[in-house]
Amino acid sequence: MRSPVAKAKQRESRWVKAVVSRIVRFVLWFFTKPDWKGTENVPAQGGVIIATNHLSLTDPLTVAHFLYIGARRWPTFTMKDGVMKIPVVRSVAKSTGQIPVKRGTTDAVKALKEAELALTRDGSSVIFYPEGTCTRDPDLWPMSAKTGVARLALTTGVPVVPVAHWGEQNILPYGSKKPRLFPRKRLEFLAGPPVDLDRFRGRPLTATVLKEATDAIMDDITALQAKIRGEQPPAVRYDLKRARLEEAEKKRAGDAGGDDTTKGAAE
Repeated sequence: MRSPVAKAKQRESRWVKAVVSRIVRFVLWFFTKPDWKGTENVPAQGGVIIATNHLSLTDPLTVAHFLYIGARRWPTFTMKDGVMKIPVVRSVAKSTGQIPVKRGTTDAVKALKEAELALTRDGSSVIFYPEGTCTRDPDLWPMSAKTGVARLALTTGVPVVPVAHWGEQNILPYGSKKPRLFPRKRLEFLAGPPVDLDRFRGRPLTATVLKEATDAIMDDITALQAKIRGEQPPAVRYDLKRARLEEAEKKRAGDAGGDDTTKGAAE
């Protein structure tokens, strides 16, 4: 019988891994100065969820660099299907064991199942952004998150290692299309010990339990980023969904006010 570690190696092509890792290391060396701490908290083998904050579209490269070179684990991502439609990217992603996700479809369930197999059967290290998108917090603190990572952690029983990073926003801020590559940017990473989720294990996965477990994960990530930044995080996390609803309500109120003004002027 093959061991889980042996199966994990079959998820990726060794020669593609070697080529891709060297290219990424070479490129990042030119415009980043990484500082990695806490790599000892990442298990040397076995399934592990790497839960991290999301600052910039450059994150996948820098987080992968941290995990592969710093922690000596091969990075596996769940990737948006739109990215996987790019021919070269699709081929490389498939050859390196990445997991495609079509959001809002039944295929998203399949992707979650594949991630579960990668963790439990293959002993992979799978990277997740619990926020689901780059932070929109005005000061770039981690936002409120979706519950998928907590659900997967409690279903599989694998550890969740929180990782915070800071600096990618200086390379490519969210919404910008032009990277600022020079001078080289300092990137700081800090991995903490696995999130304590023991109090949630064995309990029904209700919305309340999943939210509390998700908050525990995000609390650890936020605390790690606070250490990196030497700053105090906000007491209440930025909620993107709520912010969008409030913005939509303001817009509707503004439109209604404009209509009333126009009507009054006409009368």
